Amino acid sequence: RGEIARRVMRTAHRLGVATVAVYSDADANAAHVREAGEAVRLGPAAAAESYLRADKILEAAKSTGADAIHPGYGFLSENAQFAEACAGAGIAFIGPDAAAIRAMGLKDESKRLMEEAGVPVTPGYHGADQDEATLKAAAKDIGYPVLIKAVAGGGGKGMRKVEKASDFAAALTSARREAKNAFGDDRVLIEKFISGPRHIEVQVFGDTHGNVIHLFERDCSLQRRHQKVIEEAPAPGMTEEVRAAMTKAAVTAAKAVNYVNAGTIEFIVDGSGALRPDGFWFMEMNTRLQVEHPVTEMVTGLDLVELQLRVAAGEKLPNQSDIKLSGHAVEARLYAEDPANGFLPSIGSLKSFDIGGNAPVRIDSGFETQDAVSPHYDPMLAKIIAHAPERAEAIETLADALKQSEVYGVSTNAAFLARALENDRFRAGGFDTGFIDTELDALTAPDEEARALARIFAGAAALGFAEPALSPDPWDLRDGFRVNAPPSLQIALADGEDDFQGGYRRDGAHMRARLNDAEETGFEMELFGDRVSGAFGETSATFTLRMIDDAIVMFRNGAAYAFTPPHPEAAAEALEAGDDVKAPMPGKVIAVEAKPGAKVSRGDTLLVLEAMKMEHALGAPRDGKVGEILVKTGAQVGQGDVLVTMADEAD
Repeated sequence: RGEIARRVMRTAHRLGVATVAVYSDADANAAHVREAGEAVRLGPAAAAESYLRADKILEAAKSTGADAIHPGYGFLSENAQFAEACAGAGIAFIGPDAAAIRAMGLKDESKRLMEEAGVPVTPGYHGADQDEATLKAAAKDIGYPVLIKAVAGGGGKGMRKVEKASDFAAALTSARREAKNAFGDDRVLIEKFISGPRHIEVQVFGDTHGNVIHLFERDCSLQRRHQKVIEEAPAPGMTEEVRAAMTKAAVTAAKAVNYVNAGTIEFIVDGSGALRPDGFWFMEMNTRLQVEHPVTEMVTGLDLVELQLRVAAGEKLPNQSDIKLSGHAVEARLYAEDPANGFLPSIGSLKSFDIGGNAPVRIDSGFETQDAVSPHYDPMLAKIIAHAPERAEAIETLADALKQSEVYGVSTNAAFLARALENDRFRAGGFDTGFIDTELDALTAPDEEARALARIFAGAAALGFAEPALSPDPWDLRDGFRVNAPPSLQIALADGEDDFQGGYRRDGAHMRARLNDAEETGFEMELFGDRVSGAFGETSATFTLRMIDDAIVMFRNGAAYAFTPPHPEAAAEALEAGDDVKAPMPGKVIAVEAKPGAKVSRGDTLLVLEAMKMEHALGAPRDGKVGEILVKTGAQVGQGDVLVTMADEAD
C-alpha cells in the first residue's frame, strides 16, 4: 500500500513516468494518494472489496490510460490470475509472468522443481495427501521438531513449529485456519526444522533476453512469528566460497522457471557454526520485489524499481560483472505495536511522526504526521535503512536513528529494535532465527526507571517548577510558597496506566518531589530548549519534551512517555470493566475455544481474534469459570466490545 506506492512513485517521477494510485476508503487521505498524479477509489476498507479486486484495478488502469501496473509487495503481487488478466488487457505487469508465479507460488511444487534442477532443498513432506493422519505420520518420519507450512504461504502466515507429536493436531488446525484466511488455500507441507537456522536470501533478476543475474545476498534471520524484523546486506560471516555456491543455486533456480523481473530465492541456512557451501537449502521463492530490497539498493547502488521498469519495457539487465558490493546496510521495520504487551498492534492518529531525527538514514514510509493507522492492514509504519563502510557503523547509525525517533499516538517497537541492534550477540553476528525468542525478556522489558523519571519531569514541566524566575521579584518565583505551611506545588497527571499525584517544593537550591504516598526525594532537572536532563534518586536520564495537544510527551531511546490531565470517566470505565474480556482492537472472531461454565486458568485461550493481518489469542484474565460468550465465530467486533465474561466461582 502506502509505503511501496510512494517508493515506486519516487522512481517513476524521477524517470518522468506519470503515476496513478489506487486506494480503499481507509486510505482516502493517505500520503501515496496525495502524492500520485491521479488517484482512483477501489472500494471499502476490506481488502477483499478493494485491493484484492483485480477487476477494479484493471478498470482504473484502463480509465486513466495506464501502460503498466506495479503490484507492490502483497495483495495481488504474486497472483498468477492477475498477471494473466493484465496481459489479456494489454497492460504490462511489473513482475514475472503467470507461469513463473504458478511454478514458484506453491511451496510443494517449487521444491519438486528445485530438486529436479539440482538446487538443495529442505527434507520434508510435499505430497498431495492432506489427511491429518498422513501429515502426522510424515512428521514422525521426518523427526521432531518440524515446521507446518502453508503451501500457498508467505510472511509466516500458516506456519507453525511443532516440538512433539502431542502438539501436532492443534498446530495443524491453527496453521490451516490461518492459511485459509490469508491465501484461500489451507493445504500444508511438513519440513524438518533446522536447528539454529539462519534465513539468507538472494536477490535475482531476469530479463526478456534470457539473462539472469544476482544482486548478492541479504540476511533476514531476525524474525518474530516468522516475520522479518531486521535485515542486512551482506550476510554476516559470508565467505566468497559460500556466496558463490548460494548465488549460483539462486540463479539456477530462477533459470529453471525462465524467470523475468525481480525475485528472491530464500534459503534456510545451518547457523550452528561457520557458513558452509553445503549448509543451505532452498526454502521458497518470492516472485516479487521484497520489503527489504532497500538494503540491496544501498550496497549495490542500483535502483531495483528502475530495473523492474526497464525490464518490463524490454531492456537488458546490466552484466553480472558490473555489479559490485559496497559497504554494509541494515534495515529495521518500525511497527505500530506494543512489544511489552505481546506485540499487540496499535491503532490511532499519528500526532507526532518524526523518524530518524538527524541520523543519516533512509526512511521509506507510507505515513506522515496526523495520518491515521487503521486496523485494516499490516501495522508497519516505516522502514529505516542505514548504510556505512562497515557493519558496526551501519548498526550504530540505525540504532541512533531509532532512539531519536518521536512517534506519539500509537505504540511502536522503536525501543525494541534499538535494543536488538545494541545486543552484544547480534553485533557479534552470532544469531539465528530464534534470537528474538531467546532474548525476548531483555528486548521487551519496560524501562521502569526511565518511566519514573519521566513522571517527575513531566509534573515539574507542567507546573513550570523548574523554570527560573524571569525577574528578581520573589512574587515571580514558582516555588509553591504558602503562608504558615511548607512551600509546595501540586499536580495530578495520568500516564495511560494510572493516575498519580505529584507534590513539588524547593529546598534551598535543590528541588524535591513526592509522588502519591511515596517518600519525598530530591531531584535535579535542567531545561535546554526541548531537552530535559536530570536525576531522581539513583536514576539519571535525558529526554526530549514535547507539548502535543493536551499531553506532555517525553521521548527517550525510541519510547514515548505521555502524561495528560486525569480523566475520571476513564477510571470509572476501568472499574466497570471488571474482568470482562474485551476486543483490544476492531477485528474478526475466527475461533471460540471456550464454553460457558468451563473452568479455566489465567492465560488460557478463550477465543482468537484476527486483526491487522495477524491472529491474536485472547486469554482468561484470571483463574475461574467462563460466564457468557457474547460472540460467535465469524463475528466482526469493535474495539472495546465485551466478548466474554467471567463468572463467580459460586455461580
